[in-house]
Amino acid sequence: MTLQVNGQWSRKSNRRKVFAIRLMALAAMGFAMPAPVAMAQDAQRSFNIPAQPLAAALNTYGRQSGLQVSLAASTSQGVTSRTVSGNLSPQAALAQLLDGTGISYSISNGTALIGRSTAVSVAADGDGTVLAPISVEGQAVGQGDVGETVIDARELERINPTSIADVFRQQPGVQVGSSLPMSQKVYVRGVEETNLAISFDGARQNNKVFHHNATNLIDPSILQAVEVDSGIAPADAGPGALAGAINYETKDARDLLADGKSFGGFATSTYNFNSDTVVTGLSAYGKRNGLDFLGYFTFGKGNEFHGGNGNVVEGTETNLLSGLGKIGYEFDSGDRFEISHDRLVDDAPRPYRANAGIVVTARPWEPRIRDYRMERQNTVFTYTDETPEGWWDPTAMLAYGSTEVTIPIFGRPGYLYDDTGRTATLNGKFENKFSFDIGNIVAGVDFYRDTAKLDDPNEAGREKARNIGLYAQARLEPWDRARLSFGGRADHQRFTGVDERSFTNSGLSTNVSGEYDITEILTAKAGFSHVWAGVPLTENFIINPAWNYGQHGPEPVTANNYMIGLEAEHDGFSAQFSLFRTNIDNARTPNYRYTADVPAPFPGALAALHARDLVSRGFEIGAGYEWASGYVSVRYAHIDVDVDGVPANSDSGNYLASPVGDIVTVTAAHTFEEWNLTIGGDIEIAPEYDHVVSGTPPYKAYEVVNLFSEWKPERLPHFTFRAEVKNLFDESYSDRASYGQEFGNVTPLYEPGRSFLITAKATF
Repeated sequence: MTLQVNGQWSRKSNRRKVFAIRLMALAAMGFAMPAPVAMAQDAQRSFNIPAQPLAAALNTYGRQSGLQVSLAASTSQGVTSRTVSGNLSPQAALAQLLDGTGISYSISNGTALIGRSTAVSVAADGDGTVLAPISVEGQAVGQGDVGETVIDARELERINPTSIADVFRQQPGVQVGSSLPMSQKVYVRGVEETNLAISFDGARQNNKVFHHNATNLIDPSILQAVEVDSGIAPADAGPGALAGAINYETKDARDLLADGKSFGGFATSTYNFNSDTVVTGLSAYGKRNGLDFLGYFTFGKGNEFHGGNGNVVEGTETNLLSGLGKIGYEFDSGDRFEISHDRLVDDAPRPYRANAGIVVTARPWEPRIRDYRMERQNTVFTYTDETPEGWWDPTAMLAYGSTEVTIPIFGRPGYLYDDTGRTATLNGKFENKFSFDIGNIVAGVDFYRDTAKLDDPNEAGREKARNIGLYAQARLEPWDRARLSFGGRADHQRFTGVDERSFTNSGLSTNVSGEYDITEILTAKAGFSHVWAGVPLTENFIINPAWNYGQHGPEPVTANNYMIGLEAEHDGFSAQFSLFRTNIDNARTPNYRYTADVPAPFPGALAALHARDLVSRGFEIGAGYEWASGYVSVRYAHIDVDVDGVPANSDSGNYLASPVGDIVTVTAAHTFEEWNLTIGGDIEIAPEYDHVVSGTPPYKAYEVVNLFSEWKPERLPHFTFRAEVKNLFDESYSDRASYGQEFGNVTPLYEPGRSFLITAKATF
């Protein structure tokens, strides 16, 4: 899936010819296309918003306009909106909604800013400036909670991600291990993502298949926005939010047709000179009489890339097939039904252990490369009321998702057979948002039925878990200058082991956070959460049918999260500082079997019940400045992670936590409006890190610089051309969260060296 490549210009000329032909074809399409009829803020949409408390009205406005809405503190308290009805531009609809309230507003770059005197970008700074703004990107992405970061559509467009690592590369508190997308894992403040509540379009994911693979293989080109709750997650983020939550929202026809047209599409193609990789995306979408649809298809093919040392990194070729389909219908009453399906397949030779380059073992029969096939799919059915009134704003969701990994197994004779690990989840929820003058309360019920299964001719096995939860989350502004968010959930789980014995557990989770405006520019914030997550399922490829779970079964996992911080904002300047700590107790880390040097209370017990404790602690500092046509931001994160009282290493990162240390990111971009040209880039600096296990060398330092330029020709208004160089100075390094850097018998997966990418995009 990655387009990461090195600057090797002497590659196969036929691929260059193919790319040149594609560019010329796209250009020909662009000359034949008419100019756009209107800007997004001038195009008309259908609005139906009854008079109601302002916070609820703006929530509905965000859905119907397709804009992100940011509401300043103390703006909505006690205010009732005006009725809005008819075909109006987003600008006219917002003016009508706020008529007579005396509240200022502006619309810029896809964001409606309510009650603010200066332009503020949630995406550029990565953090909301108030606890309870309404942050809507298509389908209500963002709840404005105290630890939340929203990477919205505008920021994703700036980044132009080619892998999930790119999506988070400007967030120092979020690391992504591995240079190979099918083995990339996300770590939030050092904690691996299976300890977070992960969702796609609001649907729970259950993807702990194989520790050498990614847990959530994602095509970033289908993403509309990403919401990260670091540490403290709200109760409505779902069960299992031990160290926070991540929600990925996919593209939606209503957002892509924000210019008022009823049909559209785009074609995009990226060529990576290092690995001769071409990735092409095609999309079509439309809406008519309440019906909307979207189809999106991505195909990527390419060779292995070169690292910064000039060597080929084996097993890194691209062979990607990805698709997304959505269809929705909105009745005159405002009732909306939508079904979406996305599927991604990565099928190519990979390193024998796909999260490491070379591992020297005492098993000479193991080849350095073997075939991997990984498939992830997700189907989501959603009901919402697009014209909610007061206390009736329901959402219902039912989803099914699965991830399947197939690999060949080798023994002394060589190849033996293929094994397939498969996880699946059926999950759903029904919730309602109760809105009133000082905020809202979201209350609901959710469930999941998860399965982890290994198909092996000799040692097949399966674990299952069922859970039902009740939850409520309040987001209130009870006094001027103060915002509160608090909630809780009660969960009841039934865990079934490989021996078909079942164990039931129940627990409570709570969270509370708040912000207080000390002055007009300075805000203090703090939060705490206690999370009960039940018993997590094991990894598929270590399932042992001989496991013995004892009399009481595995212990439920729990966590406590703490955070305090300050934020300041004035005339485009912003600054943030936060201290955090996460404690996770009884994190289940099963082993295939116990060893003789570690006594077990009964045969198989240690292997099935093994659990560990972890602590992640540190701080984050950020500062930035945003002006009308650009921004600059500097962020620094210091994160220490201990597992069972000793520093974490990359082996514990397989499903628990990874070392991070100090990470600095610098990002900047500026648009020269007279030329429709944007230039920008980012820098990641990782100093040497010596919080390591005794006898282990420190983690090496590295610095990486990425630059881009993007041009939208005035004579070709439907075209965008982009040129990028990644790893400008050809640094030879492995990302801090990648596996194996501290082990003498492991050559880690190196990141691509200097990489040149060219992208052309045509819309119609």
